[in-house]
Amino acid sequence: MRQKKRYLALGALAGMLMTGLATGAAIAAPSVSDARAPLQIGDQPGLVPTAQDSLLPPEFRLQPVYFRTTEKPGTIIINTDERFLYLVQGDNRALRYGVGVGRDGFQWSGLLKISRKQEWPDWRPPAEMIQRQPYLPRFMAGGEGNPLGARALYLGDTIYRIHGTNQPQTIGHALSSGCFRMVNGDVVDLFERVPVGTKVVVLQRTKL
Repeated sequence: MRQKKRYLALGALAGMLMTGLATGAAIAAPSVSDARAPLQIGDQPGLVPTAQDSLLPPEFRLQPVYFRTTEKPGTIIINTDERFLYLVQGDNRALRYGVGVGRDGFQWSGLLKISRKQEWPDWRPPAEMIQRQPYLPRFMAGGEGNPLGARALYLGDTIYRIHGTNQPQTIGHALSSGCFRMVNGDVVDLFERVPVGTKVVVLQRTKL
């Protein structure tokens, strides 16, 4: 119940933000110019973000957009270069979410399906991640300070997931180990909209 109230509060805060934008009120938020600036930050297990921390730059906030695709409604399309996840709605429309993507050397492309969904997932960092960040725990139970956040959608039989995060400032940046991060309010929204078996298309720009 406390967690539900927390997300209701986040939704109310986002509504206030949108109202402020419509009326011209000044509300502090990260600038677009900073939204994709390089970040040098590791995972921070145990960190619990505040509602203010979870306010994204305008371009990365959940919003309906015009989106042309031949994919069927209900398909998820992730553009790693844009840092956006699209949930196809049909009639050239989609819901667009801001995401964090894999750092250089950890980005990938392909077609998978959501194989399972988990609320407040436990976290077991892979050996490669522990090698890069030796301070990480070998296991962490699900919760608000867990780096996997409030929800996880597992992609096929890979190690990759679409999941929440306790580091909302990383949305729009490339620094994960190949997973796709969303703020907790957004991943809860997506979790409730898509079933197991949903098609996920991951796009990556070809580098010449």
